Amino acid sequence: MADATVSDLVVARLADWGVGRVFGYSGDGIDGVMGALRRAGRPEFVQARHEETAAFMACGHAKYTGGLGVCLSTQGPGAVHLLNGLYDARLDSQPVLALVGQQVTSVLGSGYQQEIDLVRLYGDVCAQFVQTAYTPEQLPMLLDRAIRTALATRSPTCVILPHDVQIAPAPDLGAHQHGIMVTNPGLPVPELRPRAGDLRAAADLLDAGERVAILVGQGARAAAGEVIELAEALGAGVTASLLGKPVLDEALPFHTGVMGHLGSTASSMLMNECDTLLIIGSNDPWSEFYPAPGQARAVQIDIDGRRLGGRYPVEVPLLGDAAETIRALLPLLTPRPDRSWRQRVEGEVTRWRDIARQRATAEAEPLNPQYVLHALSDRLPGDAQVAVDVGSVTYWYARHLRLPVGVDAHLSSTLASMGSALPYGLAAKLAAPHRPVVALAGDGAMQMNGLAELLTVAHRWRDWADPRFVVLVLHNRDLAEVSWEQREMEGDPRFVDSQRLPDAPYARWAELLGLHGVRVTSPTEVDTAWDEALSADRPTLIEAIVDPAIPLLPPAQPYEKVATMYEALGREATDLGRRALAHLRRERATEGFDDPQ
Repeated sequence: MADATVSDLVVARLADWGVGRVFGYSGDGIDGVMGALRRAGRPEFVQARHEETAAFMACGHAKYTGGLGVCLSTQGPGAVHLLNGLYDARLDSQPVLALVGQQVTSVLGSGYQQEIDLVRLYGDVCAQFVQTAYTPEQLPMLLDRAIRTALATRSPTCVILPHDVQIAPAPDLGAHQHGIMVTNPGLPVPELRPRAGDLRAAADLLDAGERVAILVGQGARAAAGEVIELAEALGAGVTASLLGKPVLDEALPFHTGVMGHLGSTASSMLMNECDTLLIIGSNDPWSEFYPAPGQARAVQIDIDGRRLGGRYPVEVPLLGDAAETIRALLPLLTPRPDRSWRQRVEGEVTRWRDIARQRATAEAEPLNPQYVLHALSDRLPGDAQVAVDVGSVTYWYARHLRLPVGVDAHLSSTLASMGSALPYGLAAKLAAPHRPVVALAGDGAMQMNGLAELLTVAHRWRDWADPRFVVLVLHNRDLAEVSWEQREMEGDPRFVDSQRLPDAPYARWAELLGLHGVRVTSPTEVDTAWDEALSADRPTLIEAIVDPAIPLLPPAQPYEKVATMYEALGREATDLGRRALAHLRRERATEGFDDPQ
């Protein structure tokens, strides 16, 4: 292109790497790049309502597509706003490139307006690669290195673009001289499997175990069939990290569900009673829910050597791709005729499913949030994509929503940042507009940024091949997860001023935007609401008025671990506190506990 600028080169290089869209918000610090995007027409620019949600969208894009997410922002406040979504990518190991504007190089260091030391600011979140482009000749090399590093390390990286560099004439890409690095796009995907001796050691350890547990994480997403075959060979029970929930069909009789604080009683039993643990592609941080150190011998499979042995003492670490490694391991295992452990696991799975059903169908005022998610399980389309926010809704998703095989679901797991469901859902929908999306959020997250991003849904939905984009808002006027954390972790009663949320008409807000809104106040209305939303000709918001008194109870805890909850609730002289106390006793009873009055 005649008179091409560095920004034109940036946009062309993104296209060469296969980048289909860039999420961001405009500002004068990136006007050069915006002009280049306009001229080129691709990648597509997706305008978010806030730079934070743009970064969430980039992370969500990486999660749903398996490719690179890209976000773009101006300098100063825009750059600061990106940080939360980028930390989400870092903590959940997702490849994201941040392109950030900067003031012209001649004023850097002067304390100029909106001048921030961006290399220092991004030095932690983009620890693998963050660089400022000071000359046009740097740009191809910096972009190639940043993208290659993001993909290779599954982490966020950053290239900082001063405005004068953006608008400078594009350099000669064929220059061959001292001080100029010539690079090209592309990163091959290797087949990575452990050494034969390590595989043999792992097989011997697994064969020696009598009660084998398998923990699957997001790193096992492409190995579902292999994991099932391995579990059958070992007679093992399987549990999943929160990120690993979509990997296997939870209808499998030996799948105990999600582990950890928001997991199942069956998963708790599996971890508490196993003598052998196989961790596949998981970095789940709930260490107190793993087997006690010394209880179980462990093997771990991970493609990132930095993860091996990071959560539990591992006797045999296997560095390799999950599917490749399991395929190499299976022929080395000895068939296991004794199925007594498997039968024990399957009995606990049946018991947990009965507990979950009892909890979901229990009466509440006016509506039990668990039932709302329970009712979705039989209605979720087989080609859906699910986005989950952080809060009490995460518990109900983990315990009550059964994902059909092939349905992908994502959330901000390790960072656990509220406000991720709507931007994640938008990223999923833009990547696959022919597939329905269901976004699950609480009213706290919806007020944080969901109401704003619903504007983006309203702006874009007419371009989608399938217009179904269902947003569930659990409306209880309470930051429920933190309310229960105050009771459980601190032994404090709910602090009303910090926990009570202002009322908001979520369904009416959707209708004002030209979307469909449904308000649900009774369990008899739940099934109809889901059917209506999943057959609507436009995006739908379901506003479910639910009871904040339903406990967020960790599974299978001795009385001493929940005594602080009882004590705190006893000091809440409110109707909510009394109802929460009654629900806590009821849910503990479903697990077989007879707690002191």
